[in-house]
Amino acid sequence: MRLHRSKSVALLLSILLISQLSGYTVSAAPATVGSAYKMSAGESVTAKNLGAILLGANVKATVEDVNIWPQTGGNILAYTLKLSNNGSSSANLVHYFPRVVTPGGSAIPANPVTADALKKKVGAKDSLRVTYYVNVGQTTSLQGMKIAMYVWDAKAKGYLKNAGALAIPAGYSTAAERGKILSSTMNDIPVTASADSLQLYKFSGKVYAKVGVSITNKGSKVLNEAGYTPYLQTASGTSFELTVNSAQAGYKIQPQEKKSIYYLAEIPAALNTNNMKLQFTQKDETLKLELPKMSFKLPVASTPNFVVNPGAVKKVGINSNTVEMQLVNASVYSEDAHGVWSFQLRLKNAGNKAVTLPSYELAVKSTKGTAFPVNAKALSGLTLKPLETKVVPLTVQVPLEVEQAGLQLQMIEAVSATETAGPTTGETAGTPGTVAAAAPKLIFPVAYFTIPYALRADVQRGEVYNRTNQFGSFSYNLTSLQRYPWKDDDIVMAKLNITNTQSVTLTLPELTGAIKLDSNDLAATTNLLIDKEAATLAPGKSAEIVVMSKVPYTEEFEDVRINLFSTVNTEKVPFLDLSMSNSLNAIDNIDRGGTYKISGKGKNANVQESRTTVYEGTNSKIVYTELLISSQEKRQSKMARLQAYYRTKDGQFFDAKPNQPDNAATPGGMQLVSFWAKLPKTVSADDISLVLGSGVTGNKLSESGQEATGFMNASALLLTPKTTAPASNLTKITFFPYNLSVINSEGRLLELNDTINIVMTYDLTRDNSIDSGDLEHKLVLRMTDPFGVTQDKVLTIGTDLTEGKSNTFSMSFSKNLYMKLKSGTYKLTLFDEFQGERQELGGQVFNLFIDRQLITNVKDTNAK
Repeated sequence: MRLHRSKSVALLLSILLISQLSGYTVSAAPATVGSAYKMSAGESVTAKNLGAILLGANVKATVEDVNIWPQTGGNILAYTLKLSNNGSSSANLVHYFPRVVTPGGSAIPANPVTADALKKKVGAKDSLRVTYYVNVGQTTSLQGMKIAMYVWDAKAKGYLKNAGALAIPAGYSTAAERGKILSSTMNDIPVTASADSLQLYKFSGKVYAKVGVSITNKGSKVLNEAGYTPYLQTASGTSFELTVNSAQAGYKIQPQEKKSIYYLAEIPAALNTNNMKLQFTQKDETLKLELPKMSFKLPVASTPNFVVNPGAVKKVGINSNTVEMQLVNASVYSEDAHGVWSFQLRLKNAGNKAVTLPSYELAVKSTKGTAFPVNAKALSGLTLKPLETKVVPLTVQVPLEVEQAGLQLQMIEAVSATETAGPTTGETAGTPGTVAAAAPKLIFPVAYFTIPYALRADVQRGEVYNRTNQFGSFSYNLTSLQRYPWKDDDIVMAKLNITNTQSVTLTLPELTGAIKLDSNDLAATTNLLIDKEAATLAPGKSAEIVVMSKVPYTEEFEDVRINLFSTVNTEKVPFLDLSMSNSLNAIDNIDRGGTYKISGKGKNANVQESRTTVYEGTNSKIVYTELLISSQEKRQSKMARLQAYYRTKDGQFFDAKPNQPDNAATPGGMQLVSFWAKLPKTVSADDISLVLGSGVTGNKLSESGQEATGFMNASALLLTPKTTAPASNLTKITFFPYNLSVINSEGRLLELNDTINIVMTYDLTRDNSIDSGDLEHKLVLRMTDPFGVTQDKVLTIGTDLTEGKSNTFSMSFSKNLYMKLKSGTYKLTLFDEFQGERQELGGQVFNLFIDRQLITNVKDTNAK
């Protein structure tokens, strides 16, 4: 069985070697030094062949792609036979026996590779390719080698007949000539391929090579790189395993598609790069061998210039697509002995397929070579749809001792490489035919963007600025920057307006704010307020952002920096960063009788002073203000919770305690809010103002029941304090929201008794047009008896006094002195008491009636 099979194979191979086929047919002109070879669509060369050997009347074997590759267990010579059968019946490969004849005359049997081991027959009028290999020991050259074919012949001695042999020519090259297109196969799929470029990079004291190859899939199946290994080979035979560009790892080429593939390797700095080759091998896992496949002579090595001038666009090829990269909006400001740089990379996919960027390493490099790493997480792995543009913000701090002019942003591609087997032997070692081990990580420059030196200008209030970032394009302006008191601190508040300037919806991320005053970083105590429903902006629409923090009221500062950012997977993603000088807005003054306006979704309202009065005490005074809030909403809604400070003419501030209804205001309805503060007796309340604003709790407007942590949108309402003049009678007393009218009062005393009984007839009505809540005032009734002695009683509305007409209220006052009264009057005085201090509302004198006892009763009493 074995002898029969060997003779059959030999017979088949001898037939294949008869006919001579033409060699390369090329028309490419040689390329100039330093540039990649470019070929026209019509240029092509076939896979190299040595001719054909006739194996029978209708069968021949054409020898193609003879190559040799070093292996640990002996160098492997591989070649392909194209078996052509022009007969009317199939030809059996077991009748043909291939051999490789060494220069010394030894004929070594050749065996099919694993992928072709099951190929047994060549059909009628058909052809078949079979790749064979031979272990040629330590032989490193093809010179003097022959490919021989034997066929089964029962009449021949040993049953084998020599069908012929083809000597490998002395000038035979295993590699395609420079600039030529090679027709071959990869994984049994027909392809055309060419080596386009060889570029050398120097970075961090190392030298890297980048080889560009164009491959066109001429078959009907998808082609991938599985099983193929590329090597960079010197003229003396030293080889370096290449690693595919990380963006193209696991590449696939669709039928009829052409792709440019880039391979990378680190090489010794002193390596002779003249006449280098690109060699592909294919791993035969079963045989544990690397089989040499396509090979190309590489163009003369060039050293590309990676420097990108300011504002210029760098075009980078990624997975056969072109991505345009541009450094924009670079600026720097000094802070804490560092230059703080911010800039953006604008990326556009100029191709017609989606592109995912590989892993990049970024660093800012000074003119003296010092590099400062830049966080590139937002860049690496970014996906761009066809024609899509994205902007990636970047920041870095460079010590001020480093020259800030002439910096470069270096974009480096890091490629992981697998260590190859075999000794590590460089070209300088002088031992050809060895394979150098690839580095575990390859670093390749992509671009060196020149960073223009530009100091960041301060933002001017009212000016409009344009910005584009990864979230979209918008304009912004600083509408106000204020400082005003809050308890033991001051509040610094900045208000920004963001407008969508693009033609599609702009969705603002969930933002966090940070304020820095000179070197004082207030990020931990900064709050940012934005209406979440306003975070999605239609074209032309705007949103207001308020950023505020607290600072000791004694602290002075010159510069303000505001940083807005979002957080994605614990990483800060910049949104907007701006700085300004300490040009604080003065708090807006509202004239007496003017209106403070509240704006915001569901909060629109007007606020006006209703009254301000001063409760004079013995050692202090209380300033008390009532404000009317008029809802401007068309639906029932909760009004903003107001906070305030009293500001005196000489600039002193006193915390004003608020009292505000919890109810929602009806459309067009009014609510009464009161504020009060205790002032020293020596402080004048003339020209006093109420610094008023909407309360804030954390990052939201305060709601009922919440303690405010600050307030915003402050304005100073100039108040009109008035002293309440007591009414001369009690027929019309206003005790808001009530109106009290005393119709009559009758006081009676039983002669020789110690108790005066008083009955008061009154009308009490409530003004329900204004929601006032509990104002914490007390109504105090004082009775002054005929001796001028006073006694007070607190009247509780709803208990002592009830709403209605002609109601009566009875009370009694007792003293021993009253037993001596024969006649007289008493006075009723009403007081408004607030926080222990009183104001007289009015008073009126009434007659006291003395009821006489009967004399008989007196005599009877005396008799007893």
